[in-house]
Amino acid sequence: MQHSRKPEEQGLYSPAYEHDACGVGLLVNIHGGKSHQVVENALQVLEHMNHRGAEGADLNTGDGAGIMVQIPHEFILLQGIPVPEKGRYGTGLVFLPKNENAQATFLSMLESEIFNSGLQLLATRDVPVNSDILGEGSSVTEPAIKQIFVISPHDIGEEELCRQLYVLRKKIEARVLNSEVEYKKDFYIVSLSNRNIVYKGMLTSLQLRYYYLDLINPYFTSGMALVHARFSTNTFPTWSLAQPFRLLGHNGEINTIRGNRKWMEARESVLCPDVLGGDLDMLKPIVQPDMSDSASLDNVLEFFMMSGMSLPHALSMMIPESFNEKNPISEDLKAFYEYHSILMEPWDGPATLLFSDGRYAGGMLDRNGLRPARYLITQNDMMVIASEAGVLPFDAADIKEKGRLQPGKLLLVDTEQGRIYYDKELKEQLAGAYPYREWLSKNRVKLDTISSGRTVRHDVADYAAGLHTFGFHKEDVERIIIPMALDSKEPIASMGNDTPLALFSQKPQLLFNYFRQQFAQVTNPPIDPIREELVMSLSSYIGVIDKNLLVQSPELCKMVNIKSPVITNTDVDILRNLRYKGFRTITLSMTFDIATGAEGLEKSLERLCAEAENAVKEDFNYIILSDKGADETQVPIPSLLAVSAVHNHLISKRLRVQTAIVVETGEAREIMHFALLLGYGASAVNPYMAFAVIDRLVKDREIQLDYNTAEKNYLKAVNKGLLKVISKMGISTMGSYRGAQLFEAVGVSQNLVDRYFCGTTSKIGGVTLEEIYRDIVKFHTDAYIDRKQYLDHNGIYSFRKNGEFHAWNPETISTLQLATRLGSYKKFKEFTAMVDGKSQPVFLRDRLDFKRNPIDISLVEPIESITHRFVTGAMSFGSISKEAHEAMAVAMNTLGGKSNTGEGGEDAGRFQPREDGTSARSAIKQVASGRFGVTAEYLVNADEIQIKVAQGAKPGEGGQLPGFKVNEVIAHTRHSIPGISLISPPPHHDIYSIEDLAQLIFDLKNVNPRARISVKLVSESGVGTIAAGVAKAKADMIVISGCEGGTGASPASSIKHAGLPSEIGLSETQQTLVLNNLRGQVTLQVDGQLKTGRDIIIQALLGAEEFGFATSALIVLGCVMMRKCHINTCPMGVATQNEELRRRFIGRSEYLVNFFTFLAQEVREWLAEMGFTKMEDIIGRSDLLVPKAPVGDHTIDKLDLSRILYRPAGTEKYACHKVKEQMHRIDDVIDQRLVKAALPTLKSLMPIELHLPICNTDRSTGAMLSGEIASRFGNAGLPDDTIRCNFTGSAGQSFGAFLAHGVTFCLSGEANDYLGKGLSGGKIVVVPPKGSTFLPEKNIIAGNTLLYGATAGEVYINGTVGERFCVRNSGAIAVVEGAGDHCCEYMTGGRTVVLGKVGRNFAAGMSGGIAYVWNEDGNFDFFCNMEMVELSLIEDTFDNKELHQLIARHYEYTRSPLALRMLENWEMYVQQFIKVMPIEYKKVMHDEKMKLLQQKIENVERDY
Repeated sequence: MQHSRKPEEQGLYSPAYEHDACGVGLLVNIHGGKSHQVVENALQVLEHMNHRGAEGADLNTGDGAGIMVQIPHEFILLQGIPVPEKGRYGTGLVFLPKNENAQATFLSMLESEIFNSGLQLLATRDVPVNSDILGEGSSVTEPAIKQIFVISPHDIGEEELCRQLYVLRKKIEARVLNSEVEYKKDFYIVSLSNRNIVYKGMLTSLQLRYYYLDLINPYFTSGMALVHARFSTNTFPTWSLAQPFRLLGHNGEINTIRGNRKWMEARESVLCPDVLGGDLDMLKPIVQPDMSDSASLDNVLEFFMMSGMSLPHALSMMIPESFNEKNPISEDLKAFYEYHSILMEPWDGPATLLFSDGRYAGGMLDRNGLRPARYLITQNDMMVIASEAGVLPFDAADIKEKGRLQPGKLLLVDTEQGRIYYDKELKEQLAGAYPYREWLSKNRVKLDTISSGRTVRHDVADYAAGLHTFGFHKEDVERIIIPMALDSKEPIASMGNDTPLALFSQKPQLLFNYFRQQFAQVTNPPIDPIREELVMSLSSYIGVIDKNLLVQSPELCKMVNIKSPVITNTDVDILRNLRYKGFRTITLSMTFDIATGAEGLEKSLERLCAEAENAVKEDFNYIILSDKGADETQVPIPSLLAVSAVHNHLISKRLRVQTAIVVETGEAREIMHFALLLGYGASAVNPYMAFAVIDRLVKDREIQLDYNTAEKNYLKAVNKGLLKVISKMGISTMGSYRGAQLFEAVGVSQNLVDRYFCGTTSKIGGVTLEEIYRDIVKFHTDAYIDRKQYLDHNGIYSFRKNGEFHAWNPETISTLQLATRLGSYKKFKEFTAMVDGKSQPVFLRDRLDFKRNPIDISLVEPIESITHRFVTGAMSFGSISKEAHEAMAVAMNTLGGKSNTGEGGEDAGRFQPREDGTSARSAIKQVASGRFGVTAEYLVNADEIQIKVAQGAKPGEGGQLPGFKVNEVIAHTRHSIPGISLISPPPHHDIYSIEDLAQLIFDLKNVNPRARISVKLVSESGVGTIAAGVAKAKADMIVISGCEGGTGASPASSIKHAGLPSEIGLSETQQTLVLNNLRGQVTLQVDGQLKTGRDIIIQALLGAEEFGFATSALIVLGCVMMRKCHINTCPMGVATQNEELRRRFIGRSEYLVNFFTFLAQEVREWLAEMGFTKMEDIIGRSDLLVPKAPVGDHTIDKLDLSRILYRPAGTEKYACHKVKEQMHRIDDVIDQRLVKAALPTLKSLMPIELHLPICNTDRSTGAMLSGEIASRFGNAGLPDDTIRCNFTGSAGQSFGAFLAHGVTFCLSGEANDYLGKGLSGGKIVVVPPKGSTFLPEKNIIAGNTLLYGATAGEVYINGTVGERFCVRNSGAIAVVEGAGDHCCEYMTGGRTVVLGKVGRNFAAGMSGGIAYVWNEDGNFDFFCNMEMVELSLIEDTFDNKELHQLIARHYEYTRSPLALRMLENWEMYVQQFIKVMPIEYKKVMHDEKMKLLQQKIENVERDY
């Protein structure tokens, strides 16, 4: 039997990367009445969310499903178990290994701990299960399942027994964990409580009731049931990781989990749970090791509850709502959150939490509201909360109230009191429990309010030596610091990174350069830190926590509040001299004697850790680690090394929360440096050398600003950059990011990582302290021996003759261009010889070779069989010129390869062949976060539809095409207006989780069943498990983009510091998919600075079947790597919209045909050299790769490629390349009936009306029908109302997605998320079901993210909707009666009318279109993001008429009582409306009017 757990870490796969998402549901009888019907209904809820779970290669093995219920007392008595009265005994399921000897050992340990705890084991029961229904994966890992019953011999209360059972379980877990017993990882206590019991396993949603036979017994009763269906990114989910856990069902992702776990460990020294006996040792570890993020969250929530904290209190502390000045909450509640932010950082990430402790049950959302949750309350007081509406059928007359969980808000039912507590009442109770405002005002210190009489200098004694000591170069000053000091913005760059990895560079490196940022993709979304600033915060508290955190006390407020973690020289001076209220500061030297070598560096780190430990024990609140003492003999310890070493040392000693670590360093100057220092534990950073540079620039008049302004600008730029870095990971607060270590090392030895960067991933080995010391010496030599006065130009961001090596240099560029223009294969071989034989390695593949066994080249497959594997990169029409874009499409169509539209849409004129027989149609149509030009017509004209989750050069970020670049052609293609800025959000607003991605894939496959669906990911650690999830979400192809890829514009730090080399990501993906037996159903594609046949062969051996080329294709077309794409001044006319510059474009499609033909020929030569006849035979054959021989370089030779070359077990058994098609399950969707019924209409254009029932499992309704219409009639569609469909019921997700013109959908019932997504001219009407008794305008009728990317059409909704209504609407008309947060976000066109309340952040990023909002309460301006819009009353006659017409149409379609009331009293109501108009849009409209007026004048003059 296999152990019932995940595979061990192997190759590049690690179980730590596993992610999950899910569907959750809660049924509760508000008055606590128990019945079997509650359990039965909960199981139905689970089964109606089956599409939110996942299936792998084994269709009968689920990722996990479970149910939590109240203990079924009567059922237990009927089993013959003599339990005492309810609440007086504890029970729960235990998973045990099948091995009988191991079972006996664990049961003996369990009995022994029960006895030692003063309790008694009353009985043990074999839980009846039906193992026959299990699939292979779940069957081989199935545990033996027993139910235990525990009683107390003493007469104790229910609360006390509950706590004793918790302590007992923790003791048993600790004993098993610390034992040497075989199979110990197969032991797991599912739950042990006197209130609730959990049944769960590695099951599908449909299997749960049939596996656990208890659940279908009519005497199995409960008044509450919480269900959960898991969608894991792996098919290695385990029985223990299924949910619910002891208190929670969690649909979400804790992005900060690594930091949360570490800080929880550090906090153990200041947690003294008196109600649990005060001894924390017996409860350690609070967080069980080797469990999921959800399990860790549950562990900590349970600990706080058992320690005496209420459920709402603990949840509000761990997952607080946003409480900055942009949030409409009371000052007392803000004080509550601020106080608790001192005690604990937020557990940050998208989350729906459903919970119960047996008495209370409820739900809450994360601060961003990034998971769906709808609820309803019936007339007989049943409450249902679930991920979707319509999971249980109810008659309309039975429903009393419908609503949704809101961002950061709680909903709670007390089953004993029979009461519902809404968020406002709960939070008022929490905020009023203690005088938090008073405590804060009397005890905290705000650093920005303290002034000092001391003069603080900004210069340094030996400026030139200081610059060289800390490795400054000319680019650091000119390309980084000056732009930040002048413009308050992070510098922008373009065209990617083609310089060597830090490990390969011949130049000395800062330690920072060996680390890469992690980022969110698929399993959780990044955040837009600019447009969604209301959830972001850099503010935090630093200082000492040495009191019991479980006792609310004003003493805990004695902290320093900093608005930003990057502090000035003045701030450091104040902290150093702070003597107020017992504050004490010590400065520790971050330097060592250069003469002592690497050993001295090691000893200095030990000394620093010991000094920090002693400082904490001597009650110093602040430790300043300073390298200001660097001179001729003392050299700085790399600040990152020092901080991480001290931070992790203090955590290991449980002393970290008792002090703050402030870093005073000359090294830090760019965003990544600050992010790393903070991510590895620094409380604050002072970059004194950067300030010295600014001081010198001001004094030398190199910048025309005074010092204070320049410093302020620089800090503003740093803060913006930090917000962007943390938001890339989906994190909102610096408190959560600090110490979370969300980086990976590239080129750092495992020994160094284990010792100083504990928990960080390092996959390829690399430098030790010895190499770090050598680079320190090189910097020191420049500073004090050679006494250099001027900085070198290191040429990182652009090629310099004596600077850093660039793979694309004048020689390689000119040779490639000459070869392809002349059609000379000989010249091309000169180019590939330069690239493959370069003087130093740049990419990981440069250190790889492959085995040879030559055969005759005539036996190798022809060029045509290879070129179809080539694609050009996703470069939008807008980022590159029309000429370049079309040249690529023509070339790839000629070759049988594929070109990619990029995210800018495509002119419909290109869908048809040209007169000369060529085609400029891009075979790959990209769907990106902006959804520009994504219509039904666009999608049906694709051979492949690519979902761009992330971009190699800037993963986790969005983009913006400024208005001046949006000319008439681009605006037409993107369904926008010339001159309007077009913003691409960082996330897809319909991909917040893996099941959301599955839904989008389903949508697109319905619109165009013939196209394959691909998903573009960026290489990072863990991308393999994400790719496994993407494969299970039914993608046909997965693209792995390397961090080296090009870009039209990106923050410089992202180009340099985000993502991993393609070889790591590709190899990890290949290994994980093979381990999962998923590799056979997807194609793998790779891109990232591919140039030669050798590059292609190596990537194929690592697992790629297709290969992407972007930078090289642009170079063939004339690009000379001037890297000016982002400023629209490309001198070759390749990456510009400037008409004058575009005339210089000399590229031709024939040049690209030559390039790819030459590449294919070279691939053939390499195949012959290796002894293979076709590409397919080498895909995934990493056993044919060998590392190159050592070169005698002390750094390069430290590289270890063994994990990249690893071939997982199962390689012989499972497919290593694509062998079968995905099962998309679109053969029985509701649209098949619609299309069949509409076929006569599509031929005759005779109108048709249909009547159909609909339920939540009917998803993407209308998408396939719209695809049929678009393929016949294009974007024009059919005449109005040609096809009218009337639905009754609860529509599933994406109702009316991409609905074509001429189709009208009328829904009587309710809808889920994504209604009207990509609306392409159709009409959607949603009204409450007949017989409803609730007021439509007070109840929710449709979900989140409606009309995302709509380009045309109309939507009328008689009720309120959730978050992000009309997000990225670019042309549709929509009327609704209330909306949640972020309404009209990124809108660029169309009209939106809201006849009711709106949530926060209305119109964020709105650059076009107009919104009308009923401002009944007169406070709309507080909820509106005023950054890009202006507000006005309805004073213009045209506006008055337009609004009246829209509301009249709304009444016509919905019969809305509210609309009727308004129309009947129009003069009164119209005065209460606000018009929201983007400033940029207003200007464009005004200019357009002036232009038309001028034309009229000219026409009149012409007549005379």
